[in-house]
Amino acid sequence: MEQLAVLLEDEDPLVKVKTCELLHQLTAHSAGRQALLTSSLLSPLSLLLDDSSSSCRTSVHRVLNRLALLPAGAESLLSLVPKLMLKLRHEEDEEEEEEVQVLLLSTIACCSRLDAQPSLSSDGVSLLRRKLSHRRPDIRREAAAAMMALSVPVDGKRQVCEEEELLPVLLHLLQDEDVDVRTNAAGVIMNVAIITAGKQRCLGLDVITVLLSLLSEEEQEEEKRRRRKALVVYSLRALTALAEAPDGRHLLLEHLPLLVRRSQDAEEDQEVRRAAQTAVEVVTWTP
Repeated sequence: MEQLAVLLEDEDPLVKVKTCELLHQLTAHSAGRQALLTSSLLSPLSLLLDDSSSSCRTSVHRVLNRLALLPAGAESLLSLVPKLMLKLRHEEDEEEEEEVQVLLLSTIACCSRLDAQPSLSSDGVSLLRRKLSHRRPDIRREAAAAMMALSVPVDGKRQVCEEEELLPVLLHLLQDEDVDVRTNAAGVIMNVAIITAGKQRCLGLDVITVLLSLLSEEEQEEEKRRRRKALVVYSLRALTALAEAPDGRHLLLEHLPLLVRRSQDAEEDQEVRRAAQTAVEVVTWTP
């Protein structure tokens, strides 16, 4: 590993690229990931994020992303988040390879799940919003996943509510062709609807109608139902939060049979039934 650290600073661009490719292969195994995390390679690796070679930059992002999939790796990369956010901003001026954008957003999402504050302090909500409308579904998916992580802390919820045109974009993503994009967008709305400002914004955009339409969709195939499970659970939890507002409760009382059916269906997933039961309890609550 000490020899590889020297090669990362080699004058020959191809040497650096091949070294990064080797590190990417090493991180496919737990022993390799652990060796990299305990080495002094992260610092020279981070410097290569600005390398003139696009192949080198791509290889570095692959290594960092594979590390970020592990809690220990994500923790070690938290100090890099501000720089990763700068890279995200830089891509608005220079169109980076789309693979790099996916890797970058995925790494940011993994780190933000562990601690959202570095991303929030780096204008993360505004930067991610611009990626939510990208033509590629995998970029929309990773951007929405990162946004969901940022919306967990109270400060993140507030920033999402205050960011201009963000909630309308998320409402549009609830109808995206990609189920994972819809799921991540529902997750953001679920988190934001917890605070009063989030409830008001969501009710003003008629989010409840779209969420109910998602719950009305029926999937006969087990695989499709499994993939939609998180989307259904997030939608139910979002509706539960919105039902805490009088206007939300009034509207959901008109659709109570749908929620009751979800809560009593014996073929339904247990977690979905519990989320639906909680929604019914909140909607039917009286002082």
